[in-house]
Amino acid sequence: MNAKTIRRGPVRRGLRGTLTGAAVITALLAATACQPAGGEDQGAAPTSVAPSAVSPSDGAGSKSAEPTGDSGTGTGSGPSKDATGDSGETGGGNGTAYPDCKVTDLNTAVELQDPAGETPRHFLLTVTNGTKTPCVLNDAPLIRLRAGNDAPIVETLGEPDAEPVVVEGDGRAYAGLYVFGNDEGGEAQYDQSDRFTATLVAGEGTELGGTLVFDLPDRLDSVSYDDAARVTGWGGTEGLVMRPINQL
Repeated sequence: MNAKTIRRGPVRRGLRGTLTGAAVITALLAATACQPAGGEDQGAAPTSVAPSAVSPSDGAGSKSAEPTGDSGTGTGSGPSKDATGDSGETGGGNGTAYPDCKVTDLNTAVELQDPAGETPRHFLLTVTNGTKTPCVLNDAPLIRLRAGNDAPIVETLGEPDAEPVVVEGDGRAYAGLYVFGNDEGGEAQYDQSDRFTATLVAGEGTELGGTLVFDLPDRLDSVSYDDAARVTGWGGTEGLVMRPINQL
C-alpha cells in the first residue's frame, strides 16, 4: 500500500507539472498570435517615412527673400546727374562756359603783312579783350570792305574751326584777311577801302553780335580790293590764321 501510494505521488505531480507547462505554452502562443509581425506594439502609431523637405528656417523653399538694399540691381534709378555741373552751354549757345564777346569790350588793330613797296594784300586783324573776364568769338567775322550794311561780305577761306575761340581777360584773338588779287597794273581803277568792318556772329549762328571797325595802318590811306578777297575764321595765334592767307 505504502509503496503504491508513494508511486502515485510522483506521477500526479509530474502530470500536474506537464499540464501546467502545456497551459503556459498555450498562453504564450495565444499572446504571440495577437501581436503583429516584427514585435511592434499595436498601441503605438504606425511609423511612416516623410519626403525630404527644406525647413522654412533654412531660408529656402517658399519663404520670401529679405530685401538686400542693393541699389545696383532691379528697377531702381541710377545716379542722378550733377545739377551743379557745367552744362557746356550758355544763353548764347556757344558751347562754352563763357559769354560771347561784346564789341564794346574789344579793342581792334590791323597789321600789314606785305613788305614795303608791294601791293597791300595781306592783313592781320587783332582783337584784344579789354575786360578781365574770358569771352568767346564764334565762326568767322563778317568782313565788309565798303561802308554800309549793304556792302558784300568777304568770303571765308576754307571752313572756320567749329570750336569757338575763348579770349582770356586782356587776351587776344586773330583773323587773317586777303583783299586784292588782281595783278594788272597800269591805270585801271579798283574799288578802294579806307577801313574794314567786322560783324561778330552770335553763338547759335542765327544772330549778330555787333560790328567792329578796323582802321588801316598809319601809312595807308586806302587799299584796293576785289572779289578775290578772303578772310579766315578766328584763331588763337597769328600763325594759325596767316598761314593760309599768305598762300594767296
